[in-house]
Amino acid sequence: MSEEFVPQWYPLLIIISGPAGAGKDSLVRRMKEMGYPFHFVVTATDRPPRPGEVHGVDYFFIPTEEFLRMEREGELLEHAIVYGQHKGVPKQQVREAMAAGKDVVMRVDVQGAATIRRIAPEAVLIFLTASMKELEARLQRRGTDPPEQIALRLSKAREEMAQIDMFDYVVVNREGELDRAVHQVVAIIEAEHCRVHPRIVRL
Repeated sequence: MSEEFVPQWYPLLIIISGPAGAGKDSLVRRMKEMGYPFHFVVTATDRPPRPGEVHGVDYFFIPTEEFLRMEREGELLEHAIVYGQHKGVPKQQVREAMAAGKDVVMRVDVQGAATIRRIAPEAVLIFLTASMKELEARLQRRGTDPPEQIALRLSKAREEMAQIDMFDYVVVNREGELDRAVHQVVAIIEAEHCRVHPRIVRL
């Protein structure tokens, strides 16, 4: 390699995925609080906000009719029905952020991660997880789901764990160690920017 070699900067598309209760929202929220200069994608959903969630910050909370219009007109990078709720990623904000040279961080479920892997093979897929015992405890602490919904989410989590080979990295979000998980994700992003053969994402 030439001593004058200077690697070119290519923005990354970083996918944070994993089972319900793994702490995807908490991890992304903590990354924002710590001031990392990434573009954090806001997902659109037709479910009602949970206590403390803010429209345009945590999610875009939109009517089902509006969501279906965006889906029909190809405005979503990926979309799925998860536990009876529509979720999707508006495509335009991702393109604009990457065109501006920003790394894009996106949190999606495992089904959505598989879709993005097909659309953008050079995306960095990170599987965020925890023990089944911790997942169950977190879902119960939320207080937003009835017992049968929690049981459904835990059953789904076991299925999603079996898909881990689709991902590039795994980060374990242990109870009380959220900052450690954040630092591991950031270390992955920094290492990806040091690749001799960089990932070039095209959408």
